[in-house]
Formats: sequence, C-alpha cells, structure tokens
Amino acid sequence: MTHHALTPARLLPWASPEGKPCYLLTDGSGRLSRAADTVESVQLDMAGDLLAHLADMLDDEHVTAVQLRYLLARMSEALADVCRIAESRGARLRVYTGVRAGAPSPDAGPP
Repeated sequence: MTHHALTPARLLPWASPEGKPCYLLTDGSGRLSRAADTVESVQLDMAGDLLAHLADMLDDEHVTAVQLRYLLARMSEALADVCRIAESRGARLRVYTGVRAGAPSPDAGPP
C-alpha cells in the first residue's frame, strides 16, 4: 500500500494500552480498516441500545439511583466512543469531499 499525502490518517475506534489515540494510514480497504468499521458499528449499536434502555428506566417509577448511575456511567463511555467515531469520520469526510470538489485542504488557509 502506498500512502498519499491527501489520504488522512484514520483515527481508530480504540486507544493504545496507555490510553493514547491510535491512527491508521490506509486507503480504507485493508483488513484493519474493516475491523475498525466493525468495531465502530458495534459501538454505535451499543449506544443506541443504552438510549433505549434509558427510555425504559425513565418510565419505571421503581428505578434506583444506583441503577441510573450505572447506566449513566455506561452512557458516558458510549458517548466518548460516538464522539471518537464522529471525529474520525468527519476528518476523512472533509478531506475526501475537498479532493472530489477540487477544493484546497481545510488546513491550507486562505488562497
């Protein structure tokens, strides 16, 4: 695989053991890219499931504070995952949209 300057590094949906962001230089067709796509899909599904669970819990008069705190902790983790996915996809979208339209990179500054 050859990396081109216009291809952004992809922010992966997981962190290093030290908690640092992981990036991948790719054209988007490799095995690791497909694994990242799968992880992102699972993370988004989990966030949706948590939202549905929250709706159920809010309708339940007998839900405890401990149950709500636990759910909010999981939702906080899911929101962090969703934000990472949005950042990764947004960065790739800006570059690919600019390349297709012939526009300069958003980091290029004024003409």
